[in-house]
Amino acid sequence: MTPKSPSRDPFAALRGLTRARIGLGRAGQALPTAPLLAFQLAHARAVDAVHADMDATAIQAALGRPSLVVASAAPDRRTYLQDPEQGRRLDPGASIPQGLKPDLAIVIADGLSATAVNAHAATLVAALDQRLTDWTLAPIVLARQARVALGDPIGERLGARCVVVLIGERPGLSAADSLGAYITWSPKPGLRDSERNCVSNIGTDGGLTLETAADKIAWLLNQARRLGLTGVDLKDRHGQIALPSTAPCALPPEESA
Repeated sequence: MTPKSPSRDPFAALRGLTRARIGLGRAGQALPTAPLLAFQLAHARAVDAVHADMDATAIQAALGRPSLVVASAAPDRRTYLQDPEQGRRLDPGASIPQGLKPDLAIVIADGLSATAVNAHAATLVAALDQRLTDWTLAPIVLARQARVALGDPIGERLGARCVVVLIGERPGLSAADSLGAYITWSPKPGLRDSERNCVSNIGTDGGLTLETAADKIAWLLNQARRLGLTGVDLKDRHGQIALPSTAPCALPPEESA
């Protein structure tokens, strides 16, 4: 009796197009060892990213420009995670220069992944600086225990026309070091999320490169200045960005019985 040759993996081509977990297989009633260990590693990295500390000293050194460190009203990480509203308000003792009236304030916020901020924020700021030569910038603000909306009171105190919050995004099982950029024109407390523009998935394998993200953010900033607004009324027409990928997926033909 001729032994039956093993079937070709119908999911192999799909795995080359995405980091999603597809067709992991099974060993009895459980996952095979390799994908199970990979899942556990990804989960551990996500947990570590949420609880990591922002290395403000290293980021300030990499920025090489005036900067300051502030905190939200959340006194610790536990409070930050359990009460998001605290992360949207400034610590009453925060020292921020008032009335500088720059065109742009950039806030680097730890968010839900200080890992992402530590890895990408300074490099992204440098890339933006090269593209925004006709914008005046406030000192860079590094914010601990911060949510996106913390950029509103910071921008208002500085008197900035616009604020960009570079924040660590919620880590998942495919990326724990993803950075997001939130752009808000005329920042002040009480704005809605619909009044912002977002560029997400920056710096991760399979996401936007830092250079591509800087191009997109700079385009949105220039359009915001031209229109005097951000949010749903500012459409992203920067052009479709083709992410790196392999050739179109072609599933193998089914084998005859």
